[in-house]
Amino acid sequence: MGAQVAALTAVIAEMSTQIAVLQQQLEADFEAHPDAQVVRSLPGLGTILGARVLGEFGDAPDRYATAKCRKNYAGTSPVTRASGRKQAVLARHARNKRLADAICLWAFAALTASPGARALYDQHRTAGDTHHQALRALGNRLVGILHGCLAHHTTYDEHTAWAHRTNLSPAA
Repeated sequence: MGAQVAALTAVIAEMSTQIAVLQQQLEADFEAHPDAQVVRSLPGLGTILGARVLGEFGDAPDRYATAKCRKNYAGTSPVTRASGRKQAVLARHARNKRLADAICLWAFAALTASPGARALYDQHRTAGDTHHQALRALGNRLVGILHGCLAHHTTYDEHTAWAHRTNLSPAA
């Protein structure tokens, strides 16, 4: 048992070293990207999560014609099913699951980094949405903000991003 623990400890130590090397390489490659400054300016997106989101979306500037196209690809925009007198708004299941997971992490991280994001989340929770529904709505809004920032190649501004929402107060 002692030899097995010693061997596993050596493996874990080498994995930690390799993770640090990969992280340094990721940081260097991400910082060299022309949109890195724009992506990192968004609340909740650091180097690793920002690189993951940018990598999953791709960096072709004309790939998404509108913010709606980007939201549909991300799987954050809802799907409305209507038949006769019944109507249901459901989560989109046909999506890039790695990107959807990254956006969920991004939305959760943005809760503490952005007062506007927190206010939108709280508004959805007050309206009766579950935690995941509120995060998905916040992620949908953040993807739209990302699209605008990338389209105009401008960094994130809290006031510009949330000023149109009069029912949200930044102090909330």
